[in-house]
Amino acid sequence: MPRYRLLVEYDGTPFVGWQRQDNGDSVQAVLERAVARLCGEAVNVYAAGRTDAGVHATGQVVHVDLPKDYPADTVRNALNYHMKPKPVAVVLAEQVSDEFHARFSATGRSYLYRILNRRAPPALEQRRVWWLPMALDVEAMNEGARRLLGHHDFSTFRASECQANSPMKTLDVLTLTRVGDEIQVVTEARSFLHHQVRNMVGTLRLVGEGKWSPDDIARALAAKDRTKGGPTAPADGLYLTGVRYGAGKSDPTS
Repeated sequence: MPRYRLLVEYDGTPFVGWQRQDNGDSVQAVLERAVARLCGEAVNVYAAGRTDAGVHATGQVVHVDLPKDYPADTVRNALNYHMKPKPVAVVLAEQVSDEFHARFSATGRSYLYRILNRRAPPALEQRRVWWLPMALDVEAMNEGARRLLGHHDFSTFRASECQANSPMKTLDVLTLTRVGDEIQVVTEARSFLHHQVRNMVGTLRLVGEGKWSPDDIARALAAKDRTKGGPTAPADGLYLTGVRYGAGKSDPTS
């Protein structure tokens, strides 16, 4: 059975998350229904990351085994046709070897978290940003973020329902940049714990408000205790932006 790699983007707002569930529609279910309409049989699709309810993606990577050879453009176009009007799109499709696995072949993942930092609430970007109207010190937040870089026990930033075997992770990138009224938080690692990005962003907000110092971030990390960290940022502002395969940048097409 030929295997295809798909680059997928979606608005996570109407979904219970990536993974197929009984309590509502999921991105996985939308894709699998479209695949079934294309090839006439039920087929499982596999993703690089299982995003939560409300989390978006511009660079999710998926693989699927189809029962016959199709031109890659036909796969992309047919799936997009069958997914309408759901807010999911296959941006790119390509045939790959059977050795490729969207999740297990990945060597890195990139996320963007968007904070709208202005007095006025969002009119056009509701459910796509975290609106924080108070003044935030991005320089102090970046200083706090640097305390999290490297290989650590991230239990303080791990959701209680996390199923990872170990809390040890290596955080390669965590930077905050102000672009107009928006603060963009970019983070990269081989993999993340459940809610790790949202918990780090929620904690860094405390630094931005002046309630915590950057050193408080280091103390929270060292505590290895979720109750010592800050609140969980909402799903609305989080985007899976890329998945790395091999040693290059987090580029789903590499």
